[in-house]
Amino acid sequence: MSLEDVRVGVVGLGGIGSHHAERLRESDARLVGGMDIDADARARFAEQFDVPTYGDVDELFDRVDAAFVTTPNRFHEEYAVRAFESGIDVLLEKPLAHTLESAERIADAAADADGFCMLGFHNRFAGSTEAFTHYRREGRFGDITHVEANFLRRRGIPGRGSWFTDLDVAGGGALVDVGVHALDLALYVMGHPTVVEVSGQTRAEFGTSDEYAFVEMWGEDCGPDGFDVEDSATAFLRTADGATISLEVAWAANRPDTREAVVRGTDAGASFDVGGDELTIYEADPGGGNHLADTEITTRSRDAYAAEQRAFLEAVGAGEPPERNTVDEGLQVQRIVDAIYRSAEDGRAVRLD
Repeated sequence: MSLEDVRVGVVGLGGIGSHHAERLRESDARLVGGMDIDADARARFAEQFDVPTYGDVDELFDRVDAAFVTTPNRFHEEYAVRAFESGIDVLLEKPLAHTLESAERIADAAADADGFCMLGFHNRFAGSTEAFTHYRREGRFGDITHVEANFLRRRGIPGRGSWFTDLDVAGGGALVDVGVHALDLALYVMGHPTVVEVSGQTRAEFGTSDEYAFVEMWGEDCGPDGFDVEDSATAFLRTADGATISLEVAWAANRPDTREAVVRGTDAGASFDVGGDELTIYEADPGGGNHLADTEITTRSRDAYAAEQRAFLEAVGAGEPPERNTVDEGLQVQRIVDAIYRSAEDGRAVRLD
């Protein structure tokens, strides 16, 4: 099937659904409709993209070959599983689900499906990540032994009272929202090692305060009564081969914003921004006299969402599941997130066997 023949629908017509739809219009595939239970969201989407919208997902699935599921986390399972039952390929926004149990049910359903499921970890497709992956495959870094994975905002709670800050709907706060990007990228650049132990701490220091000071906020601020999740998390992960990951995540913290990943290898190291276009490689060499060398690499700017979509749509057209952003990789992230929450609750490290 050529890309021009691929019919795509969007399930969940909020901000991220429209974000995907805008990029889809720039692709060779066809956006043919959307679905949402909210009539206002359907009306806005229909007017913006000039496609029919539905309140019943089966009406959409009868008309498409593939679907982007961009609903709040709690509803991922409902719509992804229904798509699998309809034989439709799915691009499912991160995280896999709002709980580990729901994520495991999605993974089981995906394993039995005729179609495939790709997870929306778009930062893997950013220029900096692609360049790092190229040099890693060439062996430039040697063995990667540690990754510092950071995704911190000085002030960036996405609307107190929105579904993002509702534990029952989101499944968590900053860790589930932005932390999974940093965690997934760390696992990805390390080649998805087996994580055997997790120690974590979560905090709610800002979202619960009546005096939360911010300059701007995505969505409306309904105050601390609409906030029952964490606004920051710290974790340390140990792998089966002795490599480690340190994770720092925050929607709000009294420090500068950063989305930096710092990689340490036996032959070289690197740093780059999650989702960015620049990569720095750090090396030392005794040749010509002991010296240090920093290599600054600037990649061609690219839209990571669009690149992720293209990989998904090409897989749909070929009838073959993509090799990256798999459900199993998403399930590994979900298990680690669950372990971080359990470690924080119990005040001890958690083994993953």
